[in-house]
Amino acid sequence: MAKRPSAAKKTVSALNLAALGAERLADLLIEAAAADAGLKRRLRMELAADVGAADLAFEIDKRLTALAASRTRVSWRKRPALINDLRSLLRIICERLAPLDVRLALDRLVAWFDLYPALSVRVSDAKGELPLLFDAAAVDLAAVASAAGPDVAAPVLAEALSTRLNQWAAWVGRGAHALDPALARRLLADLSHGPKPTGRLALVVRKLADRGGDLDAWIHSIPDDDARKPEIGAEIARRLALAGRAKEARDALEASRPAAVPKSRWGRAGEPAPPPDAWSSAEIAVLEAEGRREEADEARWARFERTLSADDLRTFLTRLPDFEDVVALDRAFGLAATHPDAMRGLAFLMTWPAPREASAVIMARAGEIRGGHDDVPLWASRLAGRYPLAAVLLLRARAKALAALGAGTTDEVQGLVAEAEALASGADEDPMVRDHATFVAELQALTATRRRCW
Repeated sequence: MAKRPSAAKKTVSALNLAALGAERLADLLIEAAAADAGLKRRLRMELAADVGAADLAFEIDKRLTALAASRTRVSWRKRPALINDLRSLLRIICERLAPLDVRLALDRLVAWFDLYPALSVRVSDAKGELPLLFDAAAVDLAAVASAAGPDVAAPVLAEALSTRLNQWAAWVGRGAHALDPALARRLLADLSHGPKPTGRLALVVRKLADRGGDLDAWIHSIPDDDARKPEIGAEIARRLALAGRAKEARDALEASRPAAVPKSRWGRAGEPAPPPDAWSSAEIAVLEAEGRREEADEARWARFERTLSADDLRTFLTRLPDFEDVVALDRAFGLAATHPDAMRGLAFLMTWPAPREASAVIMARAGEIRGGHDDVPLWASRLAGRYPLAAVLLLRARAKALAALGAGTTDEVQGLVAEAEALASGADEDPMVRDHATFVAELQALTATRRRCW
């Protein structure tokens, strides 16, 4: 009895197919291509690639022309075949033609992208596969354009943006981060002729300016009215400050200073509203650029008092002499412990991390703990080892929050109650923490009240 071949030898893989030999594979491909027009086109293009760039470009042009000229509706059943055809054509352009002649490849790639408007009208595409394919190809566009160089690619992309902005703004914008910086700068120069860019063109200009490191072009793309808005003016000022242009940064910051709070109907001015976070952050950067370090530190501390930003505090502490940072840190912990919003103060202490101070806040302000906060279970797990009673209060607050929402005695609530009981039984008693039976009775009463309300 003949030995049966192993399953591994029957697997369709490159190694096993290569073992069939070139002639046998050629026969199989010819047989398959006779029934598959797409495969036949692909084989013809591969053969043309071996002849030369011009022959491959000619074969690609034939397919591009056929796709552009077609007016046939593409149903959802035929859409996958079209998507595969477009994807195959994209690979041929980028992987086969570009290494042979990048300029020819860029021209064909632009023509490939220009297929989209007509295709979007005649293709049934409820899943949105077509725009996703073209959006993803923006990175390929950036790679081919960068390989072509500024002198070749910049005029091509500028012409596309100038004449077909609606589609090309999205593609160039998506691929801007992958463009060669020199190409981004050259494209900016080609787009800078004329009035201040607006709308989609302004968005493209800003992305190109970021990539090319052209701060002036980035600022020029922002409308004057927008530059006076606090959030946008703050970003302009921040960028100018980081570039060492302190005077311009100050001007941009002052031009966007938040308006004063108007007087009330009785003629009294209200409490001044704190500036937006972006504006106050930019103010600190401008003070730094101006060399006003002490004022920058004062502004940073004032911002921390308002926001409890861990990043601001860390920056502030690194600039203090030895031992002064310890005093400042204790002061920061005190501010967090007495913050009007107990959960905000607790979040800062847990994030820093300062578990001892956080547990003290939980014990002292148990009535202000909001169990619905997303991080409460995580905080409880971090505190359970060293501060079990604080973890108990967090778990109980979580269980009560779920019960108040109508969760009743679900597995999650029961799990929280059981975990809290286990922690409480192993910890020293504390008059601030009710016994477990009392808590369970309160939870049951809350659940019953919730059911009656429904």
